[in-house]
Amino acid sequence: MVYTKILHYLRRESLKFYIVIAVHNEEAFIEDCLSSLTTQTLLPKKIIVVDDNSKDKTPEIVKNLAKKFPALKLIHNQSSNEHVPGEKVIKAFNFGLQQLDDNYDVICKFDGDLIFPKNYLETLASYYVQNPKLGMLSGHCYIQKNNKWIYENIASKAHTRGPLKSYRHACFKAIGGLQASIGWDTVDELIALYNGWTFKTVAALKVKHLKPTGAHYSPNARYLQGEALYKMRSGFTIATLSALKMAFNRYNFILFFDCMTGYLRACKSNTKFIVTENQGKFIRGYRWRALRKKIIGI
Repeated sequence: MVYTKILHYLRRESLKFYIVIAVHNEEAFIEDCLSSLTTQTLLPKKIIVVDDNSKDKTPEIVKNLAKKFPALKLIHNQSSNEHVPGEKVIKAFNFGLQQLDDNYDVICKFDGDLIFPKNYLETLASYYVQNPKLGMLSGHCYIQKNNKWIYENIASKAHTRGPLKSYRHACFKAIGGLQASIGWDTVDELIALYNGWTFKTVAALKVKHLKPTGAHYSPNARYLQGEALYKMRSGFTIATLSALKMAFNRYNFILFFDCMTGYLRACKSNTKFIVTENQGKFIRGYRWRALRKKIIGI
């Protein structure tokens, strides 16, 4: 028993974490975010911050922090100022990924407006060591409301949210990296399952999300969830049920109509799918099985 614990500890401590953070005008948050990562109980080997066309003091803040933490590096990427979910952030992430070698055990895609608990990476490492088929892992996002930190209830608690994702190296390669498209952080989970991997969230890892999701999205972003459902070949019925669930979780039924409008627009314009036919068939089957289990328990 003691030997097993020692072996587990050594394996956990030996895992190499690389982190890529794409940022755009995050001067109010980036210092707190990076400070929480550079004081982890298990330190990351490399952190790449991709300054994605910031117009504020974000780059200056990162440069100053990099002087104190050699593993931290700032690079610059040029893109539009429009803040939409999906494509923009993943293109910036992929640009950062290209600056890294391939010698990592776990790659993390984090946002710059988060504060991580000190044991975040250490806890992730423990779970990865315990389960060789675990391909994706994250904590939960919490937002501040009425001076209290509450769970950011915009998705299932089993969903590994886009702002704080981590991937085992082999899983990341198996899913082909991240799709530069709205819906990427759902597709990656489903394609991981398709390839025999699992994913998990750890409720005890409470991450402070300083800027609630969608706070600065452009007006057109409200249709993109429906577009994502179309792109992953969900089918009309599943898309409708997903839109209803989203609207119910956020107590805003206008979201249902926006989501379905996005789906129908994508359908009408023959928008390109981001999964294969076989992957789409798997996704629909998985979603129907999950729905049946919730309704009748089998």
